[in-house]
Amino acid sequence: NPYILATLLFGLGLGTTITFASSHWLLAWMGLEINTLAIIPLMAQHHHPRAVEATTKYFLTQATAAAMLLFASTTNAWLTGQWDIQQMSHPFPLTLITLALALKIGLAPMHTWLPEVLQGLDLTTGLVLSTWQKLAPFALLLQIQNVNPTILVTLGLASTLVGGWGGLNQTQLRKVLAYSSIAHLGWMILILQYSPSLTLLALLTYFVMTFSTFLVFKLNKSTSINALAISWTKAPILTSLTPLVLLSLGGLPPLTGFMPKWLILQELAKQDLAPLATLAALSALLSLYFYLRISYAMTLTMSPNNLTGMTPWRFSSPQLTLPLAIATTATISLL
Repeated sequence: NPYILATLLFGLGLGTTITFASSHWLLAWMGLEINTLAIIPLMAQHHHPRAVEATTKYFLTQATAAAMLLFASTTNAWLTGQWDIQQMSHPFPLTLITLALALKIGLAPMHTWLPEVLQGLDLTTGLVLSTWQKLAPFALLLQIQNVNPTILVTLGLASTLVGGWGGLNQTQLRKVLAYSSIAHLGWMILILQYSPSLTLLALLTYFVMTFSTFLVFKLNKSTSINALAISWTKAPILTSLTPLVLLSLGGLPPLTGFMPKWLILQELAKQDLAPLATLAALSALLSLYFYLRISYAMTLTMSPNNLTGMTPWRFSSPQLTLPLAIATTATISLL
C-alpha cells in the first residue's frame, strides 16, 4: 500500500533527522527507536519465514543497542548531571555508548547479526539498511568527544579484518555485501578520532559505491555468485562495467574507492600509527580477493546466449537505470 509505504519512509527520515538535530541523549535515543520501528515493516513485507527471521534478529539487536544507549546516558546523567551529547566526560558511560553504537551499525566483534539479517532481505531494503540506517548512529559517534582511542582503534581494526576474512567464504551476494560493509565501517572508525571529516568522506563514497553495487545486483536479479554467471545475457553493457564498480569498492586506483583509503592511510601515518595503517591496508587485500571473485564470475564466464534471455535489458525500467547510471559513473570516476 503506497500510503503505508510513504508513512514508513517518512518515519525513517524523521528518526534520522531527530537524531541529527538533538543535543539531548533522550531525543537522540528516540530518533534511533523511530528509525528502527520504521524499517521493520519494510523488512518483513515479503511474508516468507526467512524475511521474518531476519526482521526478528534485527529488531532484537537494535533494541538491545538502544537499551544499552539509554542505560549509558541515564548513568551519565546520574554521575555528572549532564544530558548533553557533547559534554560527555565520565569514561564508563562513554565506553558503553560507543559499544552500543558499534552494535547498532554492526562493527566487529558485534557484527554477527549483520550478514544474517541482510541475507534474509530484499535487495532494496538491504540497501536502505546498509546506507540510511548507518547515518544516525554515525552522527552520534561523531559528536561524542574524548572517548578512549584504544576502543575505537580496536573496533576499527577488528572490523576491517573480520570484514575481509568473513567475506572469503561466502557464496551469497548479500552476505558478501554485508561483510564488505563491516570492512568499510572499520576504516571509518579507525580514522574517526584523528580526522572526522575523513570519516564523513569515507561514509559518503561508501554510500555511492554500495548504492551502485546493490542496484547492479537488483537489475540482474541475482542473489548468489553462481547466478551472476548468466549476467552477460541479462545486461551486457552493465556487466562490462561492474568489475570497475567492485574494484572501486575494493579501493584500487584510479577509481573513487581509492580516495578515502589513501587519505586515511596518510592520516594514520601522520599520527605515527604506521603498524596500524599497514594492518588496515593488508586487510583491504582480503576484501579485494572476494570482489575479484565476483568480477570473475560475472565477466569472465560466458553463458549460452538466447533471445529470450536478452529481452529484459532492452526494456529495463527507467526508475532503476537512471540512478544506476549516476551511481556507477560516480563510483568509477569521482577520484
